[in-house]
Amino acid sequence: MYIGIDHGTTAIRFACETGHFKISREDAREFKFSDLERLCPVDEIDGISVCYSMGDGISAITSIGKVENRGVVSREGAGEHIGGGTRVYDEVAGSGVPAVVIPGIHRGSPTDPRFKAYSHQTSPEKIGIAYQVFLDHGGDFVVADVSSNTVTMLVSGGKIVGAFDACIFSPGTKHGALDVDAIRKIDTGEWSANEAFLHAGVGESLPADVRKSALAMFTAMECASMKLLNRNAKVALAGSMAPAIAAEVEALLQEKVFVYDEWCASIGLWKIAKEVFERKKGVLGLELDL
Repeated sequence: MYIGIDHGTTAIRFACETGHFKISREDAREFKFSDLERLCPVDEIDGISVCYSMGDGISAITSIGKVENRGVVSREGAGEHIGGGTRVYDEVAGSGVPAVVIPGIHRGSPTDPRFKAYSHQTSPEKIGIAYQVFLDHGGDFVVADVSSNTVTMLVSGGKIVGAFDACIFSPGTKHGALDVDAIRKIDTGEWSANEAFLHAGVGESLPADVRKSALAMFTAMECASMKLLNRNAKVALAGSMAPAIAAEVEALLQEKVFVYDEWCASIGLWKIAKEVFERKKGVLGLELDL
């Protein structure tokens, strides 16, 4: 049995071939490896793929025993630091069960160098989403994960080309890029840069009656811009807001959009674990370091 672990913004999701469950990041601070019994007996686990934070300290799918500092350059930066993801990672690392750490996409990644104008493009759980879309729809697609954040990735010829991170372009419901107002608040000391990021979503910047439409518009714009590099790319949406905005994104792009639910990342991640441990292969252009 293979297990995928999605370290999401609000929850940590666990999935295998026969089921899934999630716990809040706060509750994950009490996680024990034996909690995976909710999926299967722990002695039946053949391999795990796990994500942690931005994953910017590694560029290959790497055996957990080789990873330093949980695969991140620093825990400082954009996002909330709660401790649940750390607990889950450390329990997996100490279990003795074969496990790999999925990298984020950043300047050290094997992507189009033009995207490296920005230091970070996407966190590791989006690789799980992209792999599931790849299995379903082939090697040419754009996928946008829309929830607290919005992150959009382009895959061409089965390889990751690049991505827009949450703090670059489209807002999510809670987080987004820093505008002039945010920069002023940072300069005056009212907010830290991270606090500004955590308050930049449409939930705070716009009245309730236009929030969903704004998410749809900006998501469609991210997808359309990615399609400049691959006109034949299909479009998929994932994340908690995907069902709510899918029809409007379809209307804006004038094409079919494939919709995935919140389990897409963890399901894609267990399938990555299966590929890694059974075939000893990387995925989506990412190398394997066992």
